[in-house]
Amino acid sequence: MTVVVPPGGQSGSQPSTFILQPSTLPTMSIYAVGDLQGCLTPLQRLLDQVHFDPATDRLWLVGDLVNRGPESLESLRFVRGLGEAAITVLGNHDLHLLAIHQGVHRVRRKDTVQPILDAPDRDALMHWLRHRPLMHHDPHIQWTLLHAGLPPQWDLETARGCAAEVESVLRGADYPLLLERMYGDEPDQWSESLQGWERLRFITNCFTRLRYCSADGHVDMEYKGAPGGQLPHLLPWFAVPGRKSAGQRIVFGHWSTLGLYRGDDVLCLDTGCVWGQRMTLARLDSNPLETVQTKCP
Repeated sequence: MTVVVPPGGQSGSQPSTFILQPSTLPTMSIYAVGDLQGCLTPLQRLLDQVHFDPATDRLWLVGDLVNRGPESLESLRFVRGLGEAAITVLGNHDLHLLAIHQGVHRVRRKDTVQPILDAPDRDALMHWLRHRPLMHHDPHIQWTLLHAGLPPQWDLETARGCAAEVESVLRGADYPLLLERMYGDEPDQWSESLQGWERLRFITNCFTRLRYCSADGHVDMEYKGAPGGQLPHLLPWFAVPGRKSAGQRIVFGHWSTLGLYRGDDVLCLDTGCVWGQRMTLARLDSNPLETVQTKCP
């Protein structure tokens, strides 16, 4: 099988052709896939192409398992059913679903989560979802998984600690309050002195919504377009000079207008499947890194 990967992103990602031969694959492979957003069929097609075996292989998902696409319920059930073979982090659409389930937010016109809310296994799925992490780091392959981005003031250890703060609340008795108070764009700059809900909101926004920052670390949650159209003082979060997470390999999604991007030690895999473009699967333990794509309806 020969797969041609088109160029993507802004940093000179080049087209490449490579051959995947199932007989030459190692015993275990680690794959990462971009945002599902309720598009399960393309994911299953990709997993079939690479002969994914949940008994030995691992699948990393960048978050946003649900919403906008037609198979949100099926996507949740499938990923949960993979057990330890799947590691998924939380995205903004996943948190939005949890907020709707708790009655602290309403279903929006474009949401496609009603089948989940009507499902007999809804509560079990929501319990499983809110126990997913915001960040995952594998020291063996030296890749870190998250949904959106990191502010420039955070190194890897700070990011892990901040993620744990939110995860602890989300998995505890006060999680409905977190879901209620996570909405909003303030504060817009990190400080270790941040406390309470403002601190948790900033952390949540970075992990699940961040795209752009200013050079001094102010985050911007408004502009969603590709680099080049933003205000002059804004930079992609991974391109801010001196960011403390530089040198860490980070795979993320959330940014369909950026598309497939590899540079600055990061890999973006959100290639707009839910918008009728492509879904992208990357094999993280290969050298060079291999990427396969499939068209989405």
